[in-house]
Amino acid sequence: MQGTIDGFGYGMVTPAAAFLMACLGAALGLRCTTRSLRTERSFKAGWLALGATSIGSGIWTMHFIAMTGFSVEDVPIRYDTPVSFASLAVAIVMVGIGIFIVGYRGATLMALVTGGTITGLGVATMHYLGMAGMRLQGQFEYDTLTVSLSVVIAVVASTVALWAAVSVRGFLPSLGASVVMGIAVSGMHYTGMAALSVHLHPVTASGSGPTAPLVPLLIGPGCFLLLAAVVVMFDPLMVMGDQDWDDPAGRGAHGAGRPPGIPVQRQVPRFGTYADPASFHAQHHEAPPSRDR
Repeated sequence: MQGTIDGFGYGMVTPAAAFLMACLGAALGLRCTTRSLRTERSFKAGWLALGATSIGSGIWTMHFIAMTGFSVEDVPIRYDTPVSFASLAVAIVMVGIGIFIVGYRGATLMALVTGGTITGLGVATMHYLGMAGMRLQGQFEYDTLTVSLSVVIAVVASTVALWAAVSVRGFLPSLGASVVMGIAVSGMHYTGMAALSVHLHPVTASGSGPTAPLVPLLIGPGCFLLLAAVVVMFDPLMVMGDQDWDDPAGRGAHGAGRPPGIPVQRQVPRFGTYADPASFHAQHHEAPPSRDR
């Protein structure tokens, strides 16, 4: 017997909330990736890891918020906690691989295709692994063509997002890229859900739906996204919006040999020193030392 599926049990509340979480994760991930290009190499990995975790957590939280509105008529649904959190780990790891590839190699065609494909497959894997963690008295069936379409959407969206992370400059353009990614990820989710049908087992029991079991799962990743937002908001370079894209074409002294799409990292002088020795002498009304000595 086919079950009656309702993916919008709370109307447009869950899709809207899910979309906002996808945008938040994307915005934090893009800003962290951009920030990694402005820092010393020793700190680059930390910012890229924070960006990957933010995007992965945002996508995962978006998925399960959307699933709070999902129900099958007269069938209780619960979620397997280890499988659900395994889908979160898969999302973070695979998104991280894509971000690290582009973060270190730049916006080259090969890096974008490779990183975007891995990241997109990670998003799709997270979605279907999360669905596999659902427990109900029935069996899921998927339409192959629609599933393939959802995977293509995930790969294309991820590739565009990675390109934006290393190519789009300025807060408003980055915000626009985040919205585009949020739309694409939400579209991938609901495309995947459109491929779903449920074949019920002969004996079922009534239940209240998945909302209560999902709330504890969402607390941890949701709190992480808020903390990541605080870190990004209070980072000095983000607050000041410094003009560190000094040599976009990479033609400066520090840009030699750098992959395309990676801006020159601004060299910040240490405390108590001057970036230009002439500045010291000018400030102290001294003539610079002669080079003839």
